Amino acid sequence: MSRLLIIGCGGVASVAIQKCCQNSEVFTDICIASRTKEKCDALKDKLAGTTKTRIETARVDADHVEEVIALIKDYKPDALLNVALPYQDLTIMDACLATGVDYIDTANFEPENTDDQEWRVIYEKRCEELGFTALFDYSWQWDYKERFENAGITALLGSGFDPGVTSVFSAYALKHYFDEIHTIDILDCNGGDHGYPFATNFNPEINLREVSSNGSYWEDGRWIETEPMEIKSKYNFPEVGEKDMYLLHHEEIESLAKNIPGVKRIRFFMTFGQSYLTHMKCLENVGMLSTSPIEFNGQEIVPIQFLKALLPDPASLGPRTKGKTNIGCIFTGVKDGKEKTIYIYNVCDHEECYKEVESQAISYTTGVPAMIGSLMVLTGQWKKPGVFNVEEFDPDPYMEALNKWGLPWVVCEDPETVTVWR
Repeated sequence: MSRLLIIGCGGVASVAIQKCCQNSEVFTDICIASRTKEKCDALKDKLAGTTKTRIETARVDADHVEEVIALIKDYKPDALLNVALPYQDLTIMDACLATGVDYIDTANFEPENTDDQEWRVIYEKRCEELGFTALFDYSWQWDYKERFENAGITALLGSGFDPGVTSVFSAYALKHYFDEIHTIDILDCNGGDHGYPFATNFNPEINLREVSSNGSYWEDGRWIETEPMEIKSKYNFPEVGEKDMYLLHHEEIESLAKNIPGVKRIRFFMTFGQSYLTHMKCLENVGMLSTSPIEFNGQEIVPIQFLKALLPDPASLGPRTKGKTNIGCIFTGVKDGKEKTIYIYNVCDHEECYKEVESQAISYTTGVPAMIGSLMVLTGQWKKPGVFNVEEFDPDPYMEALNKWGLPWVVCEDPETVTVWR
């Protein structure tokens, strides 16, 4: 018997909750909490009669640590799954420390207003220390390591797909296929089509900020920065076809560089169509991606939050999205003295995801691993005091769970490699 408190009720959270309810033997009780309790109640009503999992709902504003602490004390969960916004990671971690409850999330901390003067001072100091200038990084959460150790509780960071599954793929490759991994190329391809001229597949604030930031990759022990979308390549993705892809900064590069011994280079690529890039550049040029509040008609608004209200809700894309995603990693290295290359990947079908959980594949590929990370912690397979990224644990039970719960993976031992021209 286990009790899981789930904070968040968006697209990813909805998938994670439904997958928990498919696994009632482990998730006997869950509480769905968000700022809008009506959304939690609607999902509970939708699941009524389909699961043995007992479901409760609650309202909580995760920006306020006191509210999260009060909810934890009231519900008394065995663990907390954070599928809210990455802005709220530290607040929720503080609440878990105060109450002695294990913590799981899918994405690393990111400040909400990156143009705030006080934050910029802290940010610039961290950039100097870290050697790169991404607006998001793991150092904020890694700073909690000693406090979680002293409290005797686990924090599992980044149990989504990327970060998450791609990091577990890396640990699995090292355990079963390599003596040394020399390079990792993480490839994230969305071959789906939703029919809109422009829309984002997850929270627009997070998505657009990530894509418009400087790129960076890890090579020979240091970070190399690029201009946004400076490095472009093509790849012929299994079951999807050839797509343009661009090098971005992504948080799992940071943790894999720390946790995969001897790795010489790690890069992250994501596919984009030209229409998406053109729209994004125009919006950036006119200031619509800014996080700084401005005054308009006597009211203060944040441009990117206003843009979010204008764009299609990512949760609404499910019934109209067709095609597949392909997300995985190409590894090169050495096994028994011989050079070796393998490609581990998952293909996910948007329409099949919608049939199962009324969600497109982007939310599905993050929501399923969120459930699996919670499963690993609650069953004790991944549980020890401290703050950990997923690649620091035994990958085998997680990989088995991916096959069981909807994200089967493939190992290709003779793949194309990624060639990039600067």
